[in-house]
Amino acid sequence: MDGSIELIRVSAGNLDEHGFFCYMSKRKAPGYAQKHAWLKARFAEGLKLNMLHETGGRTVGFIEYIPGEHAWRAVNAPGYLVIHCLWVVGKGKGKGYGALLLQTCLDDARAGNHSGVVMLVSDGVWLAKKDIFLKHGFEDIAQAPPSFHLLVHRFGKAPLPSFPEDWEARAACFGAGLTVIRTSQCPYIEDATNLALKYAATKGITARVATFQSAQEVQEQSPSPYGVFGIVLNGRLLSYHYLQGKDFDQRIP
Repeated sequence: MDGSIELIRVSAGNLDEHGFFCYMSKRKAPGYAQKHAWLKARFAEGLKLNMLHETGGRTVGFIEYIPGEHAWRAVNAPGYLVIHCLWVVGKGKGKGYGALLLQTCLDDARAGNHSGVVMLVSDGVWLAKKDIFLKHGFEDIAQAPPSFHLLVHRFGKAPLPSFPEDWEARAACFGAGLTVIRTSQCPYIEDATNLALKYAATKGITARVATFQSAQEVQEQSPSPYGVFGIVLNGRLLSYHYLQGKDFDQRIP
């Protein structure tokens, strides 16, 4: 690895020192505390968090991944590693850092005798696009509404990962009114939840929050593959990502 960058492998032992990239300037915010506690519990399940730091500069990107049995995505991927997030920001873009971070995951998957690596991407927002993965040996093997793609880099002939097929039935289970489905996997989810509840209050829409506490709940109950956040209105998925007031107005008749 280039001497101008350092790979930081975050663990339960050094989490307080290095943080987890997102919300680093807002360590007193509720979202930061929630993510911190969530990570503490996930490291014991095999979660890995790797960050790249430019020497004399700042941390410019990270990758978070976990064994498929414990993945906080609504995908069926036992035996694989599942990437939750891959993100490179600002001046770090265009330097191959995304590829370096992705390679750490592929290397760990091989070293751990996993079947390969899985990534959920979207043509929309809040998730990575598929281009970098396709360039590094991933295949697009399944799609799910509204804009999701399931990508896999398989090492052998293990069964392919898959999506559930009951998205509409899952959403219908949340019933009438507006339901914000949330977890603590991403520190931005706290703000996204509050935006949705504020909009519902201003419009007189009955609203509630459903919090998934485990990967099993995400995999079995989420109305979208993203799993860790969603907005359901009257039993139909309205969005898997945060919405501003104007976005709600465009989506709600």
